[in-house]
Amino acid sequence: MVIAIVALRLVALSFDRTDIFVDEAQYWFWGQNLDFGYYSKPPLIGWLLRALTDVAGSSDPFWLRMPGSLLHGITALVLGALAARVGGARVGLAAVAIYLTAPFAALGSWLISTDTVMAPFFALALLFFWRAGERYSVPDGALAGLTIGLAFMAKYAAIYFWGGALLAMLFVPARRIGWKPLAAMLAAFALVIAPNVVWNLTHKLTTVQHTLDNVGWVRAGAGANLASMAEFFGSQFAVFGPVSFAALLWGYTKLRNPVPRALMLLSILPLIAVTTQAYLGKAQANWAVAAYFAGTVLAVLTLSRRWLWAALGLNALICLAVPMLTIFAPVLGPEDAPWMKRYLGRAELSTRVLDLARAEGVPVYAESRDILADLFYTGRDAGVTIYAPRVAGREHNYYEQNFALPEGFAGKLLVVRSAPFTCKGTPVPPAAVLNASGQWAGKEITPYLVDAECLDAET
Repeated sequence: MVIAIVALRLVALSFDRTDIFVDEAQYWFWGQNLDFGYYSKPPLIGWLLRALTDVAGSSDPFWLRMPGSLLHGITALVLGALAARVGGARVGLAAVAIYLTAPFAALGSWLISTDTVMAPFFALALLFFWRAGERYSVPDGALAGLTIGLAFMAKYAAIYFWGGALLAMLFVPARRIGWKPLAAMLAAFALVIAPNVVWNLTHKLTTVQHTLDNVGWVRAGAGANLASMAEFFGSQFAVFGPVSFAALLWGYTKLRNPVPRALMLLSILPLIAVTTQAYLGKAQANWAVAAYFAGTVLAVLTLSRRWLWAALGLNALICLAVPMLTIFAPVLGPEDAPWMKRYLGRAELSTRVLDLARAEGVPVYAESRDILADLFYTGRDAGVTIYAPRVAGREHNYYEQNFALPEGFAGKLLVVRSAPFTCKGTPVPPAAVLNASGQWAGKEITPYLVDAECLDAET
């Protein structure tokens, strides 16, 4: 099942007609500048993409996105092993099917993300933790710590594992792994994440600051947004699948049986935390994905055979829709506003800007993180220097942090922006008309050929 679905997804990916998204371009660019941490995320995704593109000898979109299908396939097998351990072979097979067809896994098999890189390691940590509770095994404890450390190096949301494991050990005696395995688990985890912790301490806690920016209410103050909370919670029916998520919620009520109770405790914290975050500020639909690793096993234990087939049927429709949308993206929807416009027009804009900069023999300067990300990716072999803005105080993205316009720079720049450019009170005429499409249609993205001193004067 896994081989067939992963193979079909890879075939569909080879016909994908969408552009690399801003986050994907950023992750790729991190891999070109290897480090133990980056502005907004830990380093594992950058390392993975660097290794894969070096082996493939190509940074084309297929190779950036190809790991998604494989990683979710591996995760499905691991969760199948855990489910078989607690419920038998049929439950294991059902868990593989439910996870592999979950909407977030279908989407994650197309767009590469930190959730996808975290997934197999988080699932392995759950399996080793469960085994450690069965036989007080120090090696299993160490393996659980090692794998959750790797999950943490992919995305900090892996920290939810520790809260769930602690609750499971407190309230389900069978999940208590013993002091020696617990010490081994903690030691292995600390050893794996140490390089990123040191990096953060020596880089002004950059990723912590970015996390606080995302949380929002920590800096701006908490609100009470019931609509945001309802929107986030409702979106989880689309993230995990409508029947699967309903089954998971029903499974949370099965507290008398120690197996569902343990799975509930290993799953529920991300949902509680992010739903609360949505109430106090804002939350993205994927922020609670860590709930659906143990949650997959619990949902399958809850579903009857009839509802299992209903869940798989609905999930399968979404799984088919995702590749169809990507393959026919340019022609789906109105010509001036295609349904997938967020993933279109990026490479086209960058190519036009880079061609103009090369013709003029000048560097490119852009203020938008979206534009910068694709300029660095699309222009990887263009031989054009690209600069981000200089920022007084704390930088707002990786490009400002590492590729800001140098102090004292003299000469001309091709400035790309959506607002008119004025130099010392005089409007600067556009260097070209780009006629941007897709994501940039109607946003009046315009290049201006200006002296660097004009930027300083504008600032």
